[in-house]
Amino acid sequence: MIKLEHIEVTFGTFKALQDINIDIQEGEFFTFLGPSGCGKTTTLRTITGFISPSNGTVSVRGKDITNTPIEKRNIGMVFQSYALFPTMTVYENIAFGLQVKKMNKEEIRKKVIEMGRKVDLSEDQLKKKVSELSGGQQQRVAIARALATNPEIICLDEPLSNLDAKLRVQLRNELKDLQKRFGITTVYVTHDQEEALTLSDRIAVFNKGVIEQIGRPDEIYSHSATEFVCNFIGDINRLGEAFLVGTGADKAGVDTSKHCYIRLERMHVNEHMANDTLKTEAVVEDYEFYGLYIKYTVRALGQTVKVVEKNSGKPLYQKGDTVTLSYNPADIMQYEG
Repeated sequence: MIKLEHIEVTFGTFKALQDINIDIQEGEFFTFLGPSGCGKTTTLRTITGFISPSNGTVSVRGKDITNTPIEKRNIGMVFQSYALFPTMTVYENIAFGLQVKKMNKEEIRKKVIEMGRKVDLSEDQLKKKVSELSGGQQQRVAIARALATNPEIICLDEPLSNLDAKLRVQLRNELKDLQKRFGITTVYVTHDQEEALTLSDRIAVFNKGVIEQIGRPDEIYSHSATEFVCNFIGDINRLGEAFLVGTGADKAGVDTSKHCYIRLERMHVNEHMANDTLKTEAVVEDYEFYGLYIKYTVRALGQTVKVVEKNSGKPLYQKGDTVTLSYNPADIMQYEG
C-alpha cells in the first residue's frame, strides 16, 4: 500500500537517509525502530509530506504522492507531544479536522461522539479541556483526532515516550487493539525494542540513515541480519573463542573466528533441554529475580555469561553454586568481524 523507493534525504551536506526501500501492506502495523538520530522520524515525515526527499518516490496504492501537499495525502498523524490544543475541549480537538473539511455541525457531532466511544472517551470527557486530562487520555484524544477524518493511513511518532512505564504498557496494548479494530494501515516510530516487538506485524531497523533489516518481530529477534540488529534488539551474550572451543562449538559448525552471539534465554543452567548438545561447568556469580523469570550471571571457561530461566518455583541457585551450563550451537548468530 505504501511504497518508498530509493528515498534519499539531505540537509545541506548531511545525508539523513540513504536508499530507503520499504513496501508496507494494507492493514499492517509497521514499525520504524532505531536509536536517536538514525532516520526513522525523517522517513515518517517523508511519508506524511513534512519533508521532501532529494531523491526517490513515495507512493500510496500505486499513486506517486512524493510532491502531493500534506493536506491532500489523507494521512492521520499523532505527534510525540500529541500537538493538541490545550485551551480547547476534547470535543473541539477531535472536531478540528472535520471543521476544516467543512462538514455540517450534526455530522461533526455524530462523528466526534462515535470516535470518542471507539477510544473509550465518555461524553463527559469530551466536554473537558484537554489540559484537564491525564497523559493516557490525551493520547486517546490525539488518536481520535487523527482517525476522525477517515485517513487511509495513520502515522505515530513515539506517542508513548512521554508516559510512565506502567501507562506505556497499558496504552501499548490499547493501541494494538485499536489498530486491529479500525484495520487501518499504521506506521509507528519508536526507539523502544520491547514496544516494537510487541506491537508490530513487521519492523524496519534503522541505523545511521540506512535500513539494516526488515522482518517480522521473531525474525528480527531470533535471526538478526546484521551485528547491529543483533546488539540493538534485546539483551545478548557475545561468546569468546575460548568459550566456544571449550564447549566444542567449533566442532559443531560454529566459525569461532566470527563474532558469535546467543540470546540469554537460549542458554540454560541445570535444565538439560532436549536440543542442548553443548555443556560446560559454570559457577553462579549473581542473580536477579523478576518474578516470572530469573536472570543468572555465571562464569564458565573464563567468560561471564547471562542466562534467563523461567521461574518454576524451585529454589534459586546461589552465588558460588556450581551448575551445568548448556546450549544448542544452532542458536548462535555469527557475523564477520
